This record gives sequence, structure tokens and C-alpha cells, in this order.
Amino acid sequence: MKTTMSSKGQIVLPAALREQDNLEPGDEFSVERLEQGQYRLIRSRPLPNEGLVDWLLACPEKDFFVPIESESTDDL
Repeated sequence: MKTTMSSKGQIVLPAALREQDNLEPGDEFSVERLEQGQYRLIRSRPLPNEGLVDWLLACPEKDFFVPIESESTDDL
């Protein structure tokens, strides 16, 4: 497959490759220069639950969750 670099240095991955590998807007890649004219593009995948602690700590208010009493499933 062929693609062309834009005047801004952007390269578009062909739709067939994006669909085959489930690539989505915002996916990040590493680029390695192997030698003159040869490059390797590697998709960076976030670790599972990356950013979860920061998201939880960003809760608007501490102790905002108040449990309510409910019936036990044993009683059903």
C-alpha cells in the first residue's frame, strides 16, 4: 500500500490497515528510524486501568457516596 506525506509531515494510514488493526483516532505510535529511508511504526497501547487512580482521585467530593440499605438476595 502507498501513502503520501502532507506538507505538515502527516502520513495517513490506509483505511484497510486501520480497520484490520482496529486503529482509532487518538491512538499513539512510536516511530523508529532503522536506517536512511526505513522507519518502523509501533502502536503504543496503554496499560490496563492506566489513569484509573487519577480518575478516582478526581472525584468532585470526598465521601459523596452514601450506601443505602437493601434487601439481601438470600431473601428473594
